Amino acid sequence: MLQFVTVARGMPLKRRPEDRLRDFHEIYRDFAERNAAEQASRCSQCGVPFCQSHCPLHNNIPDWLRLTAEGRLQEAYELSQATNTFPEICGRICPQDRLCEGNCVIEQSGHGTVTIGAIEKYLTDTAWENGWVRPIEPRAERSQSVGIIGAGPAGLAAAEALRREGVKVTVYDRYDRAGGLMTYGIPGFKLEKNVVMQRIAQLEQGGVRLVLNCNVGADIGFDAIRSQHDAVLIATGVYKSRDIAFPGADARGIVSALDYLTASSRKTFGDRVPECESGEMDASGKRVVVIGGGDTAMDCVRTAIRQGATSVKCLYRRDRANMPGSQRETQNAEEEGVEFVWLSAPLGFVGDGEVTGVTTERMRLAAPDATGRQSVEPIEGSAYLEPADLVIKALGFEPEDLPRLWGAEGLEVTRWGTIRADFRNHATSLPGVFAVGDIVRGASLVVWAIRDGREAAQSILGRLNRPEQLAAE
Repeated sequence: MLQFVTVARGMPLKRRPEDRLRDFHEIYRDFAERNAAEQASRCSQCGVPFCQSHCPLHNNIPDWLRLTAEGRLQEAYELSQATNTFPEICGRICPQDRLCEGNCVIEQSGHGTVTIGAIEKYLTDTAWENGWVRPIEPRAERSQSVGIIGAGPAGLAAAEALRREGVKVTVYDRYDRAGGLMTYGIPGFKLEKNVVMQRIAQLEQGGVRLVLNCNVGADIGFDAIRSQHDAVLIATGVYKSRDIAFPGADARGIVSALDYLTASSRKTFGDRVPECESGEMDASGKRVVVIGGGDTAMDCVRTAIRQGATSVKCLYRRDRANMPGSQRETQNAEEEGVEFVWLSAPLGFVGDGEVTGVTTERMRLAAPDATGRQSVEPIEGSAYLEPADLVIKALGFEPEDLPRLWGAEGLEVTRWGTIRADFRNHATSLPGVFAVGDIVRGASLVVWAIRDGREAAQSILGRLNRPEQLAAE
C-alpha cells in the first residue's frame, strides 16, 4: 500500500469518441488485474477514511482496496457487497467525484484520488465471471410477507435484504421490466442493460416475486396490497417531469427527458418503439437543444449524439462550476461533440405547430442565495434565438399525488408532495406502511436509494419480529 507517491492515478482506458458514438456500449474499458491491483495499492489506508464516511452506504473501501492490492479478489468482492446490494451498478454510475473519490485524502494532498469506482466495477464484474455471486439462500423461511411498490434500486435493495431473512417478498411495478431508472432512465453507455438484468435474475432466483405491468390504483388497489401483506414498502421513485409554462411549450418536438430516455432504452432492448419510428423521440438529422444541467441532461445530450443529431447544445442558466451534474460526464459529452451554452436560460419556444427554435436570454451570476449557491439574473437585451428541431426538457422530477391516485386515505405527504416518512425508521403515517427513496427525499442518487431500501428492510424486520404489534393492528 501507500504507493500514491510513486504510482500516478490511472483510470481504465476510454474508447475513442469516434468509436463510441456508433453504439450504446459502455465507454470505459475494463481494468486488467494488474492495473486494478496497482491502482488499489495507491490507497493511503488513512486512519479516518473520508471516502467511507462520504459514501452513503459507508462501504468499507480501504479494506477492500487492500485486499484487491494483495490479489485476494473474492474476499474483496464479498466485503464490498456486504454493504452494497448493487456494487457493479454503483461502480458504473455513482458520481464518485462528488462522493468517495472527491473526498479521498490523497486527492486533497495533491496526489490524485484512488480510482475507487473503477476498482469496484472490476471487482464485481470479476465476481460474476467467476461465479462468486450466489443466489440468495435464506437460512429459514418465514410465513410473513412484504409487498414492495416499485422495482427500482430502493425497492430491490429492500427486497434482497428481506429475502435473506426468509421473508416472502412481492414487488409490484408499472413497467414491463424491473430496475426502474437503472433499466429505462440510464443509457447503456453508462450502464449496459445486461448488468441490471443479471442482478434482477439473481433476485428472482432467490425467491423475489415480481409483478410487472401492474399499475397500483388501476390494476390493483393499494388497500388490496396492504391486505395481502404484513407490511408494505412504497418505493415508487419520482417520475413526473417538471415543466416550464413558456409560450409555445405545447409545440410538437418538445419532449420530456424521461420519455426520451425511456424510448431510447427500449430500442436498446430491441423493443419496437413507435415514437422512435415516427421520429418523435429520434434525434437523427435534427438540431437538438437540451435544457438543464443535471445528470439527466448529460444522459440526453449524449444519447442525441449517438442517434445521429446534426448538432446538440445544452442550455444551462449557471456556469460550469455551479452545474449539478457530474464533471466527468460533462467532459465525456464535450469529447463526443456536445456544445454547452453556459449562463443561458429559455424564455419560450417558436414554431408554427412544430418547434423551430428556443428563445434564449443570457444570464449572469449574482449574489449567493439562502443556500450559499450563486443565484442568476438575466442580462437585459440579451435575448436571441437558438435554432432547434428537437427540444428535450431535463428540468428534474416531481412526485405524483399518490394518496389521490391510490385512494390512500391517511397517507401523509410533505409540502413538496413527497411521502412523509420518519427518517429514523422510514415509517409513514399508516401502520405497517414504510416509504423510501426518491418518493421520500426527492430526485436523488441510486446509492441513496439503495441505502434507504436496506435501512427500511431492517425496520420492517423489526416490526415482523414483534407479533404482538401485528396482532394489535
